Order: sequence, then C-alpha cells, then structure tokens
Amino acid sequence: MTARPHPTRFLAASRLAAPDRGAAAPHRARRQQDPTLVAVAHGSRDPRALATVRALLAEVRAQRPGLRVELGHIELNAPLLADTLAEHAPGRAVLVPLLLGRGYHVHHDLPEAAAAAPHLRIAQAAPLGPHPLLAEALHARLAERLTGTPLPGRAGPDAVLLAAAGSRDPRSAVDADRTAALLSRRLGGTPVLSAYACAAAPTVPQALAALRAAGHRRIALASYFTAPGFFATRSAREAGSRVPAADPLGAHPALARLVLHRYDEGRRALAAAPAGRLPATVPHAA
Repeated sequence: MTARPHPTRFLAASRLAAPDRGAAAPHRARRQQDPTLVAVAHGSRDPRALATVRALLAEVRAQRPGLRVELGHIELNAPLLADTLAEHAPGRAVLVPLLLGRGYHVHHDLPEAAAAAPHLRIAQAAPLGPHPLLAEALHARLAERLTGTPLPGRAGPDAVLLAAAGSRDPRSAVDADRTAALLSRRLGGTPVLSAYACAAAPTVPQALAALRAAGHRRIALASYFTAPGFFATRSAREAGSRVPAADPLGAHPALARLVLHRYDEGRRALAAAPAGRLPATVPHAA
C-alpha cells in the first residue's frame, strides 16, 4: 500500500503599491503592440464546454489586462478557428491550443489554419501539457471533489486514475503519462495511472481493474479535460459511483497562468522568427 499523502497548504502573499502613473502609458503601448492570443479549443456539443472555455479566457484576460484574446474552435462550435483568423486584421497572433497533449490537431489542423491566413504573422504555441501547472490544477480539482473545499482535510485516495481523451498518436500517451507522474509527485507519491476514453489503452475500466488488482481501494478519478464534454462524462460514468470523479480543469487560475505561459513562449518565437519562416512553432519540451 502507498503511504498516505500529506495535506498540502497553499500559501499566498500579496503586496499593495501605489500606481506609477508615469509608467502607465509605456505599459499600455507595449500591450497594444503584443500579438493577439488566439485560444484554440476543440469544440463540443455539450453546451457546458463553450461556457467553460469562455470563463477560462475571462480569467486569462483578468490575469493580463489589455491583452487581446480571441477564441477559435477546431470543430463543432462557433467561432471556428479559420473564421477567427480570417476576420482578424493584418497583424500578429499566437495560437495557443487548449489541448493537453500532442496529436493530429496540434500537428495538422493548427498549422493548416495558420498557413491559410497569410495576412497574419503567426506562431503556434505548444499544447498545454505536460506542465506542473496542470498538476496544480488537477490536484485542486481532486481536493474540491473529495473534501468540498480547496484544501484537503482528510486522508486522500491511495490511487488516482488520470482520465484523458486518448489519441492514435503515441506522443499523446507520453504526454499524459508525464502529467500522471507530475500529479503523483504533487500527491506525495500516490500512484496515478493514465486511462483513456478512446483510441488508446488502458481504458478507464481496464485501469480501474488493474489498480484494484494491485490492492488499491480508495481510488479517485482526475478529469484530464479542459472542459466538460462527451469524453469527460463517459470517463466518470465508466469509473462508477464508487469512484469520486473530479471536475475538468475549467477556469482554474493555474490553467489560465499556463495559457499565458504558452502564449509568452509563442510570442518570443514569433519575435525571433525570420519573416520567411512563418508560421513559427514552439518546440514541445517532452
């Protein structure tokens, strides 16, 4: 059996300072010159997905006032990415995929959309995962589900399923497994096993059976999805009522920070790229 994770304390510090009105104008000017952040969501028939993505982008705007943030979908929801780019005035943009790992959309759909918008200088940021900020948000969602508050107040699970969408691209599973390792570390060494809703193995039922065969009894499900949708709902249902399922990542502040981190990486790549080598793509640090 795995040792019980220690409760985690979240500490925050803030400092108030008088505004420097003399520096405000250059700050605003720099923001106006920044490329647009174009967040790229997958799209879903679940109406909660669009509302959740919009809430996430509201958090992104709150964390970086003055930055222009637009939304484009790969499919199923408006605005579609192609329309968002076509309607953008000539200028610069950074595509930030709200996707949690590498796969067909990252390597094919986004570059094709960028190439079809020659009026824009575009950089494509890396997908959101893996990254420690995702582990932070996943940990927080688990704690909310298990205790009803943002802070753990009792014994945690002795194992966790990390439920992800899945992809035929093997790099997607590599990314999910790295996130599972980051979450395990965040949980003090509690085992975390990746499981997939489609296109990859193990499935959620298979992973759950493997954990129970290994002797784990207090199992929870971490929902490795940006927003609610078909796969997130199916994963929770397949885990069963005995396995508490956390909410998807949603508009968690750590996820918004990660979106801005990926944007900044793309912004730097855009600034460094020769004009003839666009769209620039940020290498994936896997």
